[in-house]
Amino acid sequence: MKAIEFRDVSFSYKKGGFAISHLNFSVEEGEFVAVLGHNGSGKSTLARLCNGLLTPKAGKIFVYGEEVTDKNLFDVRKKVGIAFQNPDNQAVASVVEDDVAFGAENVGLPREEIGRRIAFALGAVGMESYRTATIARLSGGQKQRVAIAGVLALKPNVMILDESTAMLDPRGRREIVDVVKKLNKEEGIAVVLITHFMDEALLADRAIVLNRGEIVMTGDPASIFERHEELLTYNLDLPRIGKICKQLQAGGMAVPDTLDPEELAEAIARCVSSRNG
Repeated sequence: MKAIEFRDVSFSYKKGGFAISHLNFSVEEGEFVAVLGHNGSGKSTLARLCNGLLTPKAGKIFVYGEEVTDKNLFDVRKKVGIAFQNPDNQAVASVVEDDVAFGAENVGLPREEIGRRIAFALGAVGMESYRTATIARLSGGQKQRVAIAGVLALKPNVMILDESTAMLDPRGRREIVDVVKKLNKEEGIAVVLITHFMDEALLADRAIVLNRGEIVMTGDPASIFERHEELLTYNLDLPRIGKICKQLQAGGMAVPDTLDPEELAEAIARCVSSRNG
Protein backbone atom coordinates (compact mmCIF):
# COMPACT_ATOMS: atom_id res chain seq x y z
CA MET A 1 0.00 0.00 0.00
CA LYS A 2 1.19 3.51 -0.77
CA ALA A 3 1.90 5.47 2.40
CA ILE A 4 2.42 8.72 0.47
CA GLU A 5 1.57 9.48 -3.13
CA PHE A 6 2.08 12.64 -5.21
CA ARG A 7 0.01 12.91 -8.37
CA ASP A 8 1.28 15.57 -10.78
CA VAL A 9 2.14 17.90 -7.89
CA SER A 10 3.54 21.38 -8.45
CA PHE A 11 4.47 24.04 -5.92
CA SER A 12 5.99 27.50 -6.25
CA TYR A 13 6.99 30.16 -3.75
CA LYS A 14 5.95 33.79 -4.07
CA LYS A 15 9.38 34.82 -5.29
CA GLY A 16 8.63 32.94 -8.52
CA GLY A 17 9.68 29.74 -10.24
CA PHE A 18 8.49 26.25 -9.44
CA ALA A 19 10.23 24.51 -6.55
CA ILE A 20 8.37 21.29 -7.47
CA SER A 21 7.07 20.75 -10.99
CA HIS A 22 4.56 18.05 -12.05
CA LEU A 23 6.01 15.59 -9.55
CA ASN A 24 4.80 12.00 -9.41
CA PHE A 25 6.29 10.33 -6.35
CA SER A 26 5.28 7.65 -3.87
CA VAL A 27 6.52 5.84 -0.78
CA GLU A 28 5.32 2.34 -0.03
CA GLU A 29 4.33 1.29 3.47
CA GLY A 30 7.50 0.32 5.39
CA GLU A 31 9.85 1.53 2.63
CA PHE A 32 13.08 3.45 3.21
CA VAL A 33 13.58 6.11 0.52
CA ALA A 34 16.54 8.48 0.24
CA VAL A 35 15.93 11.79 -1.56
CA LEU A 36 19.10 13.33 -2.98
CA GLY A 37 19.76 16.65 -4.64
CA HIS A 38 21.83 19.81 -4.48
CA ASN A 39 20.67 22.95 -2.67
CA GLY A 40 17.56 24.34 -4.34
CA SER A 41 16.59 21.06 -5.99
CA GLY A 42 13.26 20.89 -4.14
CA LYS A 43 14.09 18.34 -1.42
CA SER A 44 12.81 20.34 1.56
CA THR A 45 9.75 21.47 -0.37
CA LEU A 46 8.92 17.83 -1.03
CA ALA A 47 9.32 17.04 2.68
CA ARG A 48 6.96 19.82 3.76
CA LEU A 49 4.37 18.86 1.17
CA CYS A 50 4.30 15.30 2.51
CA ASN A 51 2.58 16.22 5.77
CA GLY A 52 0.69 19.33 4.79
CA LEU A 53 3.10 22.02 5.97
CA LEU A 54 2.87 23.28 2.40
CA THR A 55 -0.14 23.04 0.08
CA PRO A 56 0.45 22.19 -3.60
CA LYS A 57 -0.44 24.76 -6.22
CA ALA A 58 -1.54 21.95 -8.51
CA GLY A 59 -1.96 18.19 -8.31
CA LYS A 60 -2.98 16.00 -5.37
CA ILE A 61 -1.24 14.35 -2.43
CA PHE A 62 -2.55 11.20 -0.75
CA VAL A 63 -1.60 9.69 2.62
CA TYR A 64 -2.70 6.07 2.91
CA GLY A 65 -5.18 6.59 0.10
CA GLU A 66 -6.80 9.71 1.55
CA GLU A 67 -6.31 13.03 -0.21
CA VAL A 68 -4.61 15.64 1.98
CA THR A 69 -6.87 18.65 2.53
CA ASP A 70 -7.21 21.45 5.07
CA LYS A 71 -9.88 19.38 6.81
CA ASN A 72 -7.72 16.35 7.63
CA LEU A 73 -4.31 17.86 8.38
CA PHE A 74 -4.56 16.81 12.02
CA ASP A 75 -4.85 13.14 11.06
CA VAL A 76 -2.23 13.44 8.33
CA ARG A 77 0.34 14.85 10.73
CA LYS A 78 -0.26 12.01 13.17
CA LYS A 79 0.56 9.57 10.38
CA VAL A 80 3.46 11.51 8.83
CA GLY A 81 6.00 12.97 11.25
CA ILE A 82 8.90 15.22 10.28
CA ALA A 83 12.23 16.06 11.94
CA PHE A 84 14.13 19.08 10.67
CA GLN A 85 17.77 20.03 10.32
CA ASN A 86 18.27 22.07 13.49
CA PRO A 87 17.09 20.31 16.68
CA ASP A 88 17.34 23.58 18.66
CA ASN A 89 14.56 25.01 16.50
CA GLN A 90 12.28 22.07 17.33
CA ALA A 91 12.68 22.04 21.12
CA VAL A 92 9.60 23.35 22.94
CA ALA A 93 10.59 22.45 26.51
CA SER A 94 13.76 22.55 28.58
CA VAL A 95 13.56 18.97 29.90
CA VAL A 96 13.77 15.92 27.63
CA GLU A 97 10.58 14.12 28.75
CA ASP A 98 8.52 17.31 28.52
CA ASP A 99 9.77 17.95 25.01
CA VAL A 100 9.02 14.40 23.87
CA ALA A 101 5.54 14.57 25.41
CA PHE A 102 4.56 17.82 23.67
CA GLY A 103 3.05 16.33 20.51
CA ALA A 104 1.27 13.52 22.34
CA GLU A 105 -0.25 16.03 24.76
CA ASN A 106 -1.43 18.20 21.88
CA VAL A 107 -3.43 15.35 20.36
CA GLY A 108 -5.18 14.79 23.67
CA LEU A 109 -3.82 11.39 24.69
CA PRO A 110 -4.48 10.23 28.28
CA ARG A 111 -1.67 10.84 30.78
CA GLU A 112 -0.96 7.12 31.18
CA GLU A 113 -0.65 6.66 27.43
CA ILE A 114 1.64 9.69 27.16
CA GLY A 115 3.92 8.10 29.75
CA ARG A 116 4.05 4.90 27.70
CA ARG A 117 4.74 6.87 24.52
CA ILE A 118 7.63 8.76 26.18
CA ALA A 119 9.18 5.49 27.37
CA PHE A 120 8.77 3.89 23.92
CA ALA A 121 10.19 6.88 22.02
CA LEU A 122 13.20 7.44 24.28
CA GLY A 123 13.95 3.71 24.29
CA ALA A 124 13.76 3.57 20.51
CA VAL A 125 16.42 6.28 20.12
CA GLY A 126 18.59 5.12 23.01
CA MET A 127 17.92 8.13 25.24
CA GLU A 128 15.93 6.57 28.08
CA SER A 129 18.62 7.43 30.65
CA TYR A 130 18.31 11.13 29.70
CA ARG A 131 14.59 11.38 30.44
CA THR A 132 15.00 14.14 33.06
CA ALA A 133 18.07 15.77 31.47
CA THR A 134 18.21 19.41 30.42
CA ILE A 135 18.13 19.64 26.63
CA ALA A 136 20.53 22.58 26.48
CA ARG A 137 23.26 20.40 27.97
CA LEU A 138 22.98 17.63 25.39
CA SER A 139 25.26 17.15 22.39
CA GLY A 140 24.00 17.88 18.88
CA GLY A 141 23.45 14.19 18.17
CA GLN A 142 21.58 13.71 21.44
CA LYS A 143 19.36 16.72 20.73
CA GLN A 144 18.51 15.29 17.33
CA ARG A 145 17.62 11.96 18.94
CA VAL A 146 15.26 13.80 21.29
CA ALA A 147 13.70 15.61 18.30
CA ILE A 148 13.15 12.25 16.60
CA ALA A 149 11.72 10.84 19.84
CA GLY A 150 9.20 13.68 19.88
CA VAL A 151 8.02 12.58 16.45
CA LEU A 152 7.99 8.91 17.46
CA ALA A 153 5.80 9.64 20.49
CA LEU A 154 2.98 10.20 18.02
CA LYS A 155 3.67 6.71 16.61
CA PRO A 156 3.64 7.86 12.98
CA ASN A 157 3.43 5.48 10.03
CA VAL A 158 5.97 7.59 8.12
CA MET A 159 8.97 9.53 9.38
CA ILE A 160 10.57 12.24 7.26
CA LEU A 161 14.06 13.47 8.10
CA ASP A 162 14.68 16.77 6.35
CA GLU A 163 18.49 17.11 6.40
CA SER A 164 18.31 15.99 10.04
CA THR A 165 22.00 15.01 10.11
CA ALA A 166 23.37 18.06 8.29
CA MET A 167 24.59 19.89 11.43
CA LEU A 168 26.15 16.83 13.08
CA ASP A 169 29.69 15.46 13.03
CA PRO A 170 30.31 12.10 11.29
CA ARG A 171 29.76 10.12 14.49
CA GLY A 172 26.49 11.94 15.21
CA ARG A 173 25.29 11.38 11.65
CA ARG A 174 26.05 7.68 11.88
CA GLU A 175 24.20 7.37 15.20
CA ILE A 176 21.06 9.04 13.86
CA VAL A 177 20.99 7.04 10.63
CA ASP A 178 21.49 3.80 12.58
CA VAL A 179 18.54 4.71 14.82
CA VAL A 180 16.33 5.47 11.82
CA LYS A 181 17.32 2.25 10.06
CA LYS A 182 16.44 0.29 13.20
CA LEU A 183 13.04 1.97 13.44
CA ASN A 184 12.38 1.17 9.80
CA LYS A 185 13.24 -2.51 10.17
CA GLU A 186 11.90 -3.23 13.67
CA GLU A 187 8.89 -0.91 13.89
CA GLY A 188 7.93 -0.96 10.21
CA ILE A 189 8.01 2.85 9.98
CA ALA A 190 8.41 4.13 6.44
CA VAL A 191 11.31 6.57 6.15
CA VAL A 192 11.95 9.43 3.75
CA LEU A 193 15.54 10.55 4.29
CA ILE A 194 16.29 13.95 2.73
CA THR A 195 20.06 14.21 2.57
CA HIS A 196 23.08 15.45 0.66
CA PHE A 197 25.36 12.85 2.27
CA MET A 198 25.75 10.11 -0.31
CA ASP A 199 26.89 7.52 2.26
CA GLU A 200 23.53 7.76 4.05
CA ALA A 201 21.67 6.88 0.87
CA LEU A 202 23.38 3.48 0.75
CA LEU A 203 21.12 2.30 3.59
CA ALA A 204 17.91 3.03 1.69
CA ASP A 205 15.77 0.60 -0.28
CA ARG A 206 15.39 3.16 -3.02
CA ALA A 207 16.96 6.50 -3.91
CA ILE A 208 15.65 9.34 -6.02
CA VAL A 209 17.55 12.34 -7.32
CA LEU A 210 15.80 15.68 -7.60
CA ASN A 211 16.96 18.49 -9.88
CA ARG A 212 15.03 21.73 -10.30
CA GLY A 213 11.95 20.18 -8.75
CA GLU A 214 11.85 17.12 -10.98
CA ILE A 215 12.88 13.50 -10.45
CA VAL A 216 15.80 12.86 -12.79
CA MET A 217 17.03 9.52 -11.44
CA THR A 218 15.40 6.74 -9.44
CA GLY A 219 16.32 3.19 -8.44
CA ASP A 220 18.15 1.23 -5.79
CA PRO A 221 21.22 3.13 -4.45
CA ALA A 222 23.76 0.87 -6.19
CA SER A 223 22.20 1.46 -9.62
CA ILE A 224 22.06 5.20 -8.98
CA PHE A 225 25.75 5.40 -8.06
CA GLU A 226 26.73 3.33 -11.09
CA ARG A 227 25.70 6.39 -13.13
CA HIS A 228 28.54 8.46 -11.70
CA GLU A 229 29.02 10.73 -14.69
CA GLU A 230 25.33 11.60 -14.74
CA LEU A 231 25.37 12.32 -11.00
CA LEU A 232 28.14 14.84 -11.55
CA THR A 233 25.90 16.82 -13.90
CA TYR A 234 23.54 17.32 -10.94
CA ASN A 235 26.37 18.45 -8.64
CA LEU A 236 26.33 15.14 -6.77
CA ASP A 237 29.14 12.64 -6.23
CA LEU A 238 29.80 9.09 -5.14
CA PRO A 239 29.68 7.95 -1.50
CA ARG A 240 33.05 7.70 0.22
CA ILE A 241 33.66 4.05 -0.64
CA GLY A 242 32.97 4.77 -4.30
CA LYS A 243 35.50 7.60 -4.25
CA ILE A 244 38.08 5.28 -2.67
CA CYS A 245 37.58 2.79 -5.50
CA LYS A 246 38.15 5.50 -8.10
CA GLN A 247 41.29 6.75 -6.33
CA LEU A 248 42.74 3.24 -6.10
CA GLN A 249 41.99 2.63 -9.77
CA ALA A 250 43.68 5.91 -10.69
CA GLY A 251 46.73 4.76 -8.73
CA GLY A 252 46.95 1.59 -10.77
CA MET A 253 45.24 -0.88 -8.45
CA ALA A 254 42.82 -3.21 -10.23
CA VAL A 255 39.88 -3.03 -7.83
CA PRO A 256 36.25 -3.18 -9.02
CA ASP A 257 33.68 -0.45 -8.60
CA THR A 258 31.87 -1.56 -5.45
CA LEU A 259 29.86 -0.14 -2.58
CA ASP A 260 30.58 -3.15 -0.37
CA PRO A 261 33.47 -2.56 2.11
CA GLU A 262 34.20 -6.29 2.45
CA GLU A 263 34.38 -6.77 -1.30
CA LEU A 264 36.76 -3.82 -1.60
CA ALA A 265 38.95 -5.09 1.24
CA GLU A 266 39.21 -8.51 -0.41
CA ALA A 267 40.09 -6.92 -3.76
CA ILE A 268 42.83 -4.83 -2.16
CA ALA A 269 44.21 -7.91 -0.40
CA ARG A 270 44.34 -9.83 -3.70
CA CYS A 271 46.11 -6.96 -5.44
CA VAL A 272 48.70 -6.64 -2.68
CA SER A 273 49.23 -10.41 -2.59
CA SER A 274 49.76 -10.62 -6.35
CA ARG A 275 52.26 -7.76 -6.29
CA ASN A 276 54.22 -9.33 -3.42
CA GLY A 277 54.05 -12.79 -4.97
